[in-house]
Amino acid sequence: MQRMKLGFIGAGFIAKFQASALRFVRGADLGGVCALKGAEELSAYAKQNALGDCVVYPSIRELCHHVDAVAVFAPNFARLDIVGQIVDAVKAGAPLKGIICEKPLGRTVAEARQLVQLGKETGLPTAYFENQLHMKAVRAPLAQLERVQRAMGPLTLARSGEEHSGPHEGWFWDPTRQGGGVLSDMGCHSIACDWFVLTPIGKPIDFLKPVAVNAEVALLKWGQPLHRKALLDRMGVDYAKTPAEDFATGMVTFQNPETGQLVKGQFTNSWMYDKQGLRLTMDGLGPGYAFEVNSLKSPIEIFIADQAAEAVANAEVALEKSTSSRGLLAVEANEADLYGYVDELEDACRAFAEGRDGLANWEYGLEVTKLCQAAYLSAERKRTIDLTDPATQKELETYVSFIAQGRGRETLQAL
Repeated sequence: MQRMKLGFIGAGFIAKFQASALRFVRGADLGGVCALKGAEELSAYAKQNALGDCVVYPSIRELCHHVDAVAVFAPNFARLDIVGQIVDAVKAGAPLKGIICEKPLGRTVAEARQLVQLGKETGLPTAYFENQLHMKAVRAPLAQLERVQRAMGPLTLARSGEEHSGPHEGWFWDPTRQGGGVLSDMGCHSIACDWFVLTPIGKPIDFLKPVAVNAEVALLKWGQPLHRKALLDRMGVDYAKTPAEDFATGMVTFQNPETGQLVKGQFTNSWMYDKQGLRLTMDGLGPGYAFEVNSLKSPIEIFIADQAAEAVANAEVALEKSTSSRGLLAVEANEADLYGYVDELEDACRAFAEGRDGLANWEYGLEVTKLCQAAYLSAERKRTIDLTDPATQKELETYVSFIAQGRGRETLQAL
């Protein structure tokens, strides 16, 4: 396979994580980057790690003319404009083979649908980057249980959770720019992972049909005066005026269209997990079998005493979102691989080289967005949302949650 030259749009946290993952991907280089800030730093990292001669391009149009595929790693609120520029570049002759978009595809169903339409205008394959679908820790037990599933039947309950102490940048905390709070930011991970895990062996990832969503959201930590002030001082976001949820939990009910069997996917997400750092938990239960994943169960541990802690300048050297630089710390030797970034990059590069979509395309990203928005609607209405109801489907097409509108005080009732 000819080497795939990738172009990154954006050079923030996720772009840096993806660049780290690219070190372990065969047949792919980082050929260029276009970003409002951090581009020179990312380019230098690529060159230092033999990821290719990463050129800093002044415009998206120029980047598109010098790489094989582009990845949109820019903030949620900028996605429509960026993809519009990619479309213009393709129409002007940019020789792209595919387009990647980081989760979530859109802040609303309407926005996600616009992005799908823009993608179709290019005529190019797409990849929706949902890294947890590619985690080896999820794929391995499913492969091990394949014969058991065929004999006993598919999994019927999946539970997924992602929790940490909060995002790195201010725009993530601002619901009017991000599209909500932790449900929009991380619920998309957990909902998609549940859907994937519950899918019967050999079926496409959208085989199961979502039929109902029930969810709750809350502001438990970051609405308290002490933490609210810390957030305002650190990120410039005032939760006294425009709060977002820092906790979300719920259940998605799926139906097997061939058998009628109902299965359940439970999700839990928070920005208030103040332990070792980012924690991913997944488990699946079937008739007579089960599996469990906990990303903090590492084979490596280190200990740093108080007297040595001052020597640790970076609190995240051990683990993403780590909140401590002393004590007994869990360490992951290769976080980028653990979380699935390496495998999702490999999948996209292979798919684009073969002229097809990645494992998850933008249409799939649209459906995940719809489930997240149905969860917000459920939390507002305090009832289960029936996704088989045509009127509900129509409402979701234009729905914008109170929280995303900056009216979170009307639904969170925490301030």
